[in-house]
Amino acid sequence: MNEHVSILGLGAMGRALASALLAAGREVTVWNRTPGKAGGLGAREASSVEEAIEAGDLTVVCLLDDASVRETLAPVAPKLDGATLVNLTSGSARQARRLAGWLDGHGVRLLAGGIMAVPPTVGTDGAFILYSGARDLFDRVAPVLAPIGRPQWVGADPGFAALYDMAALSGMYGMSAGADHAVTMVHREGGDVEAFKREVLGPWMEQMLPFMVGGADMSESVPEEYNPAMQATGLENMLAASQEAGVPEDLAGHLRASLWRMRRAAA
Repeated sequence: MNEHVSILGLGAMGRALASALLAAGREVTVWNRTPGKAGGLGAREASSVEEAIEAGDLTVVCLLDDASVRETLAPVAPKLDGATLVNLTSGSARQARRLAGWLDGHGVRLLAGGIMAVPPTVGTDGAFILYSGARDLFDRVAPVLAPIGRPQWVGADPGFAALYDMAALSGMYGMSAGADHAVTMVHREGGDVEAFKREVLGPWMEQMLPFMVGGADMSESVPEEYNPAMQATGLENMLAASQEAGVPEDLAGHLRASLWRMRRAAA
């Protein structure tokens, strides 16, 4: 696949995408709002958005948010008829659908995406990219962008990639909040934080992750075998221990959310 790829946005993620594509032998042109950010990449730097899009067979957009995508593309939108864009900018499902409709009105084919990786893991075996939009467009784009992460099509609805991305990040941040709270408790009570992370928290979370994902449920009900009344008591004990340790209340929000659910189920 020798298609020329243009990338709009050279933040940490944009640079990682460009580096992975260049390492795979792709020809890459980049543009960034602040010029001079392409140093050391080996990519050609365009002086304008229009120049960058014209240089590529397809253009990857990786900017801060939906507003910055609109702001960047609006001045050149009338000239984009026939262009192919892949938007890997984080945003909501509704924003992705609206962007697809707006670009379609200008003759642009859009494939929406969500990056399931952080910059250091882009291009590694564990990285994967969610895509949604027309299947034929995915089939064309996927081999070109495969070096950045395993391509995974999640449906024709252009909002689905953003939806799954935001939902997966929600799960990740929930785990992160729990881990931060856990190490804060240990630290406040004088425990060995590094040993706790290495010998207790890491193995425990790794063991429980399949159960947490498999048991995730969008309802307010809890299976009887989970004994929600007992779970509620356990969560109350955790919150009490957290308070005794002097952990800031805001760090225990995940526990209060779980307690709310267990109390509802036990009522």
